[in-house]
Amino acid sequence: MPRTSVICRSCRHAWIWVLATGFAALANIAPAQVLSPPEIRDVAMRELQQKHMTELKNVARAISSHQFPYRLYFSRTLDLSEQQQQRGDQRSIRFDKYRTQTVLEITANYYAAYSAEQMQKEARARRTLQDVMVPILEAAVPEFGDEEKLQAFALEISHHVRKKVLGVMTENAENVAFVLPREAAKQFIAAQTPAEREAALLGGTLFVDGRPLEGWPSHNTEMVAAESPKPSSPRGDIKPTVGSAVLPSTSPGITSPLWPPTLPSAGASANAVPPARLAAEPRPEITPDVLRKLQSSNQEALDRLAHDLDRDAHLVSYAPPAFIAFHQGAYLQLSMTTTLRESESGSQYRVAALAFDEHVAHLIRPTLASLKIRPDFDGIDFSTSVWLAGTATGSVEAVEFIFPTAALACYERYDCTGQQLINQGYVLINGERVNLDLQSAEAGNGQR
Repeated sequence: MPRTSVICRSCRHAWIWVLATGFAALANIAPAQVLSPPEIRDVAMRELQQKHMTELKNVARAISSHQFPYRLYFSRTLDLSEQQQQRGDQRSIRFDKYRTQTVLEITANYYAAYSAEQMQKEARARRTLQDVMVPILEAAVPEFGDEEKLQAFALEISHHVRKKVLGVMTENAENVAFVLPREAAKQFIAAQTPAEREAALLGGTLFVDGRPLEGWPSHNTEMVAAESPKPSSPRGDIKPTVGSAVLPSTSPGITSPLWPPTLPSAGASANAVPPARLAAEPRPEITPDVLRKLQSSNQEALDRLAHDLDRDAHLVSYAPPAFIAFHQGAYLQLSMTTTLRESESGSQYRVAALAFDEHVAHLIRPTLASLKIRPDFDGIDFSTSVWLAGTATGSVEAVEFIFPTAALACYERYDCTGQQLINQGYVLINGERVNLDLQSAEAGNGQR
């Protein structure tokens, strides 16, 4: 009996040590899932990240302690193998921009592998929503439901799908994104019955590989846009897995869609194209309602565009082509990623110039050809996160090329060069407008 008592005490001490070690490890891992504020370029997002670091760490701990059906890794890069994920950056909890909204964004790789034969796409998306996204919302919403600057919660989870191709079993990633407005999220947390919870979730928008899920209420995409505040400042930060939207600049607005603004860059006059006449009256305000109607009337063309360009454009999966307000106009935003060779690193101007010459310039004519009948909008925003191949540091620069339709038409007809197109548009690097001389930048001479 004394011997048994000693063994029991030893077991008890061992279990206490194991539990203590586990909790200590959890305490160390969970905060690491939160992006540090200095890494966020957008000032407003960085301030929110700093303000809520305690709450963000609480969310990370709560999610880490949840037992998911399959292994879950938070990540700023989706579609990684589990071996890559274990070595990769697992910090993904951060404030960011989704179109014109401030969102709490969480991205993760979930290593469930669904059978394509036994589960249709809709069923797979709903299962990941229920098994992964709902527990994440249950952890996050109570911490941030009262933050007035937050408009929505944005989650993107990559799971796997198994199917046979020519008799051979293959396994590929499928990305599910869910954007839930803050008020709907609060209703979800306060719900008392399963029916109330389901109704609250239906207030969000569910995407599979960048496309709205069939069978999910289609009006919710408009609901999300309707809750967006009127934007007032340019965007500054884009993450590799974020399809953030450009916010209108505080610069004076364009008064006519036929007038392409020319950047006042030194030495640009030789390449400039004479502007057309100014309109006599200012443009009407581009409201969220105007953008929703524009989106609805052109949705078929936008779906075709996403299908036609996806392979070459590398469009961001959960940010399908959408209309945004910019300079008192409605612009079509295409969110994408650009991968440059590692040897092509250099200044942000060189990176932007190479992104245009090697990627964006090749998309302009196919984009215009896919649209065919030109919708009633003012231009296109090619918004890209530029990576360097072979590095593990994530996005190098967030670059946007915003071109009026008249300038695009000039380029499409081969009446304008790439430099002339640049001069007639706007180039933003990490949210700041810059002048970009392609030849000088690619030679390594930076300029602002």
